Amino acid sequence: METTVFNPIQLHLLQMFAHMDSEQELKELQQVLSEYYFNKVEKRAAEIYQEKGWTPETLEAMANDHFRTPYI
Repeated sequence: METTVFNPIQLHLLQMFAHMDSEQELKELQQVLSEYYFNKVEKRAAEIYQEKGWTPETLEAMANDHFRTPYI
């Protein structure tokens, strides 16, 4: 049987989880983690938007482009 090696972040989270004792705490933690990762993605998307010089019109044009291969 293989041994699982946890990194420091995983170990810290496991230690934190050991103190959780209700479904409500789990839901609250899930919400916090979801918001954390949403904010990271949102920040990175804004950086890319800025780097590429995109405008709302650019995004609209991208949304209306069709990249599928036409089948004849």
